[in-house]
Amino acid sequence: QVQVVESGGGLVQPGGSLRLSCTAPGSSASGNIFSIFDMGWFRQAAGKQREWVATITSSGSTYYKDSVKGRFTTSRDNAKNTIYLQMNSLKPEDTAQYYCNVGGLYERGHYTTGKYWGQGTQVTVSS
Repeated sequence: QVQVVESGGGLVQPGGSLRLSCTAPGSSASGNIFSIFDMGWFRQAAGKQREWVATITSSGSTYYKDSVKGRFTTSRDNAKNTIYLQMNSLKPEDTAQYYCNVGGLYERGHYTTGKYWGQGTQVTVSS
């Protein structure tokens, strides 16, 4: 079993920035997952379905939902078993619970989720 921990959410004004982190501390299993598989970020706003936001592949390629392109950047540090989501120019419509997914696969324009999810971190964009 791989434990996934997210952090970095909070309350920010429109136009502000936050950086989310997703890490899987501990076992060698988590290290293998981070180095071999693709990772995804998702979000779920109140009353809405969870939606895909971004993916970073094992090779470092990145893909984004159209509405966050140019504002969000995902990166990874395999040595730390950690991925990041830098969110700039935040808008009220970015308000949601954000989740990372570990151990997925991105191919032909689609991210298939792995079985490990973080607990979520709340991002609220409001003045």
